[in-house]
Amino acid sequence: MGHYDGVAAARSPARSEDHAGPLRRAGRLVGRALHLPFTGTARGIRKATHAHGAGESGLGKLIELHAVNGAGDVMITVALASTVFFSVPTDEARGRVALYLAVTMAPFTLLAPVIGPLLDRIPHGRRAAMAGAMLTRAVLAIMMSGAVATGGLELYPAALGVLVASKAYGVVRSAVVPRLLPPTFSLVKANSRVTLAGLLATGVAAPIGAGLQMVGPGWPLYGACALFLLGAFWAWRMPPKVDSAKGERRAHLLTHGEKRPSLRTVGPSVLHGLAANAAQRMLSGFLIFFLAFLLREHPLSGQSAAVSLGIVGVAAGVGNACGTAVGSLLRDRGHGPEVIIATMISVVLGTAVCAAVFFGGVMVAVLGAVAGLTQALSKLSLDALIQRDVPEVVRTSAFARSETALQMAWVVGGAIGIALPLNGTLGMAVAAGILGLGALLAVRGLLGAARRRPGSEGRPKARVA
Repeated sequence: MGHYDGVAAARSPARSEDHAGPLRRAGRLVGRALHLPFTGTARGIRKATHAHGAGESGLGKLIELHAVNGAGDVMITVALASTVFFSVPTDEARGRVALYLAVTMAPFTLLAPVIGPLLDRIPHGRRAAMAGAMLTRAVLAIMMSGAVATGGLELYPAALGVLVASKAYGVVRSAVVPRLLPPTFSLVKANSRVTLAGLLATGVAAPIGAGLQMVGPGWPLYGACALFLLGAFWAWRMPPKVDSAKGERRAHLLTHGEKRPSLRTVGPSVLHGLAANAAQRMLSGFLIFFLAFLLREHPLSGQSAAVSLGIVGVAAGVGNACGTAVGSLLRDRGHGPEVIIATMISVVLGTAVCAAVFFGGVMVAVLGAVAGLTQALSKLSLDALIQRDVPEVVRTSAFARSETALQMAWVVGGAIGIALPLNGTLGMAVAAGILGLGALLAVRGLLGAARRRPGSEGRPKARVA
């Protein structure tokens, strides 16, 4: 008996290992199967963002950081839109949005001209500035989570802080890109990759934010806080050369140049390109606010207000993404950035005129898509002009100042959109008027500058990729 007990005792570990081995292997296989979608997706994203030298230069990290930024911003947008716009009747919503503009946008128009020069004075702290902008929004998101359910007045100062921090991040990001260019990248191609990453992240995060909104009004803000905390950590881990300011000088925006230097000093093409882009950015702000109320009161045929807004929003987003993707691939074939910008503002002007004459749901969606596409291509072409015409010693400063000017144009367009009566034909006519003014100020100068740049002068042709 003792002999058999000894034999059994000697064999029992082997038997348990035989049974545990398949179970352990099965557990590993299940674990890998569950883990693979996440690790595989992460590897795929990392491979895409770090391709063609972007990983070695540090641009890949900025692409990923901007994706986190875009996802966090859209989470806050979902929370605010649900509180300020969708949760109350139209008349009250209009009053709330007007209050939102008064409390946030009006002070921002005063702060925006300061953002560029202020950040321009701390070129050695760009990582800290981006991390600070992320942390500020994380804290404000938590502060808003308590007020978002009631829509109290304390929500609006916090929203102003989020807006200012978001725009500050955008200005710093524009100034950082030239420091992270891989050897084979142009500045336009780098900017298009960063922008496209933000758009894709926004598209992924928007439905997630809507799902969190169904759980509770504060949950999108909790998600935004988590994303911004991650963004702050990633901002601190950016390459040290982000903080380098070697060889830089400040650029100024304001006058012809007698006593106060101006962006005119860096070339007329940049100035005209900025004017055309400002008109298109103003159109963007106008359409967002005007169509938000118009489609709520008069939704597309057979659709609810929310679905109508979604259709137009998706059309604009797809157009913007397509424009960014095309811009990253487009190369000059004898037509410089000036011609591209002039063509884009002319195309969207023609579309706006058609939308005013043949106003309807289809034309509104078409205008949104065309406006998104042309705005993206025009901005990439403006980047190309700055890359080509602005000396390296002032290029990053010029990016910061031009981005601030474009953000101010968006604010003005939004204010016009909220103040205008809800008449579709009138609204599209105003949109056409905004673009017409931009075209009047910019197209002739752009085409004239393009004609004055013959290829026989030996200067390198502008590339838009």
